[in-house]
Amino acid sequence: MTDTSQAGATDIATTAPAEGAVDAGETPAAGGGGDAFGQFTALFRRPDIGLALGIVAILVMLILPMPKWLLDSGLAISITFSVLVLMTSLFIRTPLEFSSFPTILLIATMLRLSLNLASTRLILADGHSGPEAAGQVIQAFGNFVMSGNFVIGIIVFVIHVLVNFIVITMGSGRIAEVAARFSLDALPGKQMAIDADLSAGLITEDDARERRKKLEEESSFFGAMDGAAKFVRGDAIAGLLITFINIIAGMIIGVGQQGLTMGQAAEAYTLLTVGDGLVSQIPAIIVSTAAGMVVTKAGVSGSAEKAVFGQLSGYPAALGVSGFLLFCLALLPGIPLVPFMALAGATGGGAWLITQRRQTAIDDGEAAEAAEAAAAPAAEEPISTALQIDQIRLELGYGLLAMINSEKGQRLTDQIRALRRQLATEMGFILPAVRIQDNMQLGPTTYIVRVKEIEAGRGEVRPNMLLVMDPRGDAITLPGEETVEPTFGLPAMWVSEPNKEEALFRGYTVVDPPTVITTHLTESVKDNMAEMLSYAETQRLLDELDKEHQKLVSDLVPNLITVGGIQRVLQNLLAERASIRDLATILEAINEACAATRNVSVITEHVRSRLSRQLSDAYINDDGFLQIVTLSPEWEQAFSESLTSDGDEVHLAMAPSRLQDFITAVRAEFDKHAMAGETPVFLTSPSVRPYARSLIERFRPQTTVLSQNEIHPKVRIRTLGVV
Repeated sequence: MTDTSQAGATDIATTAPAEGAVDAGETPAAGGGGDAFGQFTALFRRPDIGLALGIVAILVMLILPMPKWLLDSGLAISITFSVLVLMTSLFIRTPLEFSSFPTILLIATMLRLSLNLASTRLILADGHSGPEAAGQVIQAFGNFVMSGNFVIGIIVFVIHVLVNFIVITMGSGRIAEVAARFSLDALPGKQMAIDADLSAGLITEDDARERRKKLEEESSFFGAMDGAAKFVRGDAIAGLLITFINIIAGMIIGVGQQGLTMGQAAEAYTLLTVGDGLVSQIPAIIVSTAAGMVVTKAGVSGSAEKAVFGQLSGYPAALGVSGFLLFCLALLPGIPLVPFMALAGATGGGAWLITQRRQTAIDDGEAAEAAEAAAAPAAEEPISTALQIDQIRLELGYGLLAMINSEKGQRLTDQIRALRRQLATEMGFILPAVRIQDNMQLGPTTYIVRVKEIEAGRGEVRPNMLLVMDPRGDAITLPGEETVEPTFGLPAMWVSEPNKEEALFRGYTVVDPPTVITTHLTESVKDNMAEMLSYAETQRLLDELDKEHQKLVSDLVPNLITVGGIQRVLQNLLAERASIRDLATILEAINEACAATRNVSVITEHVRSRLSRQLSDAYINDDGFLQIVTLSPEWEQAFSESLTSDGDEVHLAMAPSRLQDFITAVRAEFDKHAMAGETPVFLTSPSVRPYARSLIERFRPQTTVLSQNEIHPKVRIRTLGVV
């Protein structure tokens, strides 16, 4: 039923008779010849009726004989139809736009076969009468192609059949077969992808329905193309057989029935048969080419000329090399100069023109981007970025920037990378990324180490010189610039590189500028590791523990202690440069201590006692002894009597004069041993150790304070003095 407007539909509904409702696309019969003729012409205006009548006409041609003029018209229609199919296949953008191609291919094949059969009937019936027996189209093709020689015609016809059958038809059939197989294999995955996009909300239900419909059409199309390719192959075989039969049968009829000689019969029937075969095979080749164009467009979007010319011209270097090759061929003896030179000029000129257009497009694009960037206001940095703090930052004067990428010696960045690995191995602490930044406000040879934006160290180095120190403390007798080593404040001297061998020969310590900065950075980090151990870093350390220790973590957190409590214990250990690498033992000790107390200081002391082997081993000298200076019983009693408690918190409440006496005694004792080259540890009782340490770190932070519980039983001890 044809579509009508709303008003038209209402009119038909009100004027139709009560019985025998009439279709809106038809006119009611009211009697009279005019109405009958209108009904008859209306049938031909309907496409479905026209297609059905065309198919019937093709089938009729297989049965009934055709006059010459009608055969000429049919052959013209066949050629026109095949050209139309080829042009349509060139201009479609995707194969699904020509989804009716398998049906069209079947109709075109049936049309050619029916015309071939009709022409065969005329050739065998009237071939003895002359070249015009099968119509003017066949006569023209025979005369033009054969040029009066039927052997040439036969050879040309056979070549056409081979090209169509072996090259075009088999290739397009194979492509259609593979495309159909791959399309069916990929169908479940594509459907799952559509369902996933729909579930994620990326597409709507209508979009999903449209995509599923497209998938069904694609699989059906390639499956139909796989079968339709067999039509073309069968058509080529049938054309070859029909031609062979026509020649043999024509010879028999011409000699046996029409009284022609063998030569006359061969000339007459071969001319007509070959002309008929060519008229059939040329449209077949055109349609086969169209089929190949359709199936080979499966991976190409856009019309054929855009895909072909766009991709062939996408590589101007290929055009340039092709032009050079054609130019060389044109210079060879015997090669026609004009066509090859013309093609060489065309391809070379095309390569140059494409290159110029691309460069112009690039220049225009860059100019447009520059103009857009100049016109656009500078993006204001979000205020939130001002709140970000660098955990550790190294600021360099402009004269030291060359050390970052220096090819001479070890680069500063490489040493910092090695420092991060060293700290992770020795202390169990992963140093945050160090940000290196130039600071034009600094002197050219000055550097600053900042921890959480606060200055933690400053120094000066000479980029092209070496820092020399005497480990014995004597004066350095080399020519150079006297200075103070920035990390430990020791007397040193900057000397030129040619004096390096002499300094090493005299037993001096020689350090290059990147190592000076790295050493200062290392000490600054070790002094501030407790601050840099954040809550997030503590949680990460717990998460990265081995699987067998995760049960211990789950028992501890949050039942006995929080992650923040573990963080404070680890910070207390790092503050005294105790390694936290053995995190499993530390957590076991925390688990034991939490059974009796929640005081972080008490828990830390218990953890230190569990780490006695590690702590003792860190301070054993080269002779295998742990050198100690002990706290006298008098001072032990003084500290114990000065401790006051406020709940779980314990404080030291000692008179200032007594504190000063203690500081003086400790400084004198340790300075005496330092002059002798000894670095003993300070040994106290477990209850006094935290408070003695809190006092000593204010005036001798490098002094290590241990308790008796932190000395491993197998460690050999050597007592150097008593405070």
